[in-house]
Amino acid sequence: MLWDKPWIYGPLLHAFHWRVTLWGPLAAQALLVSHLLWLAQRALRGAATPGAHLLVCGTAAALTTAPFTVALLMPDVLAPVVVLALALLGLAPERLSRAEAIWLGVVATLAVASHLAHLPLALAMVALAVGGDLLRRGQGRPWGTSCAAAPLAAAVALLLATNWVGHGRASLSPHGATFMLARLQADGPATEVIRARCPAAGWYLCAFVDRLPMDANDFLWAPGSPVNRDAEGRPRFLGGALISAEAGEIVAATLRAHPLDVALAVLRNSARQAVTAGIGDTLGADHLAAALRPRIAEGFPARELAAYDAALQARGELRTAAMPFAIAHLPVLLLSLPVLALAGWRAARAGDGLRLGFLAALLAGALANAVATGGLSGVHARYQARIAWLLPVGALLLLLPAMPRRDTP
Repeated sequence: MLWDKPWIYGPLLHAFHWRVTLWGPLAAQALLVSHLLWLAQRALRGAATPGAHLLVCGTAAALTTAPFTVALLMPDVLAPVVVLALALLGLAPERLSRAEAIWLGVVATLAVASHLAHLPLALAMVALAVGGDLLRRGQGRPWGTSCAAAPLAAAVALLLATNWVGHGRASLSPHGATFMLARLQADGPATEVIRARCPAAGWYLCAFVDRLPMDANDFLWAPGSPVNRDAEGRPRFLGGALISAEAGEIVAATLRAHPLDVALAVLRNSARQAVTAGIGDTLGADHLAAALRPRIAEGFPARELAAYDAALQARGELRTAAMPFAIAHLPVLLLSLPVLALAGWRAARAGDGLRLGFLAALLAGALANAVATGGLSGVHARYQARIAWLLPVGALLLLLPAMPRRDTP
């Protein structure tokens, strides 16, 4: 259990690899996303067909960033899972069987809890479910809100419980203030507070005022950063955890002293993240030799390590090999925007609240993801790429015609 991550995705990986092969988790992630797209097609059209499903999945694989997200053994794949699962539970619970609703509830719970950035995504989906229930008042008992809110509540309980077991603190993120401080010092407001209050505040970071601000990623992870090496040059093991209490004080002081500057920085970074999406930063071999290869060597059979060493990414050749597949990503993403507008106009004319709600879920998910990642952490292409593929795939789902109703005798 690491200081900087929820203890959710790691056990999920283990449930599918059992130290035999990492292809197991990859297959599980692909099947999960495929099943959610099948359920979405069925909810939107009234029925799902294999041909249409192959068309949707083929489009996602060939023309979007979806396969690069699905193949990444990180919690990124669960961001679109949060959107799809909670949108189905919140907007179309009546189109799910009881078993499917329970399954989606479990999936959504684990997906939300797997990464703190997924909590804002879940909140956005619950808000849409509330709106949908308000619009459906008088049409039977609306229950989308409870269906969508239950996994969010369960995820919060799971985070509190696992952090209490692992860190001795019933907290959503015992050391999350360190990440917020990294962002705020890079943007400037926290650096101003540190300069204004040091040395009187007695903070550890007072000894490093002359080095701030610095890139947020370097602040967190660079071996020579103030977090990871003290003023005498000695390494600090788990430096991010060691500084978290002080980081909480500095973040609170920054929010009190510069609320407008912080808000503007979040908006600025969120806007940048919303238009920054790509696969490039997931394809290199950076840090893998130190962070990943030893784990494979100690936990998996020799053949798995040999396969890793022979792979393009470990040899630093994956980016060159994969980038030709990325040529279509941006044009298809941009093309999906007017298509989504057309689908929304058609749904509005037809009074199709479900399709309008699904469209709203896609847009709200993309916006919430940009705020939760770029606004509160840092702008990286993979953060938005993990969810941007939902826009063109969702556009295709919305354009598929409804299936004719078949009257049963």
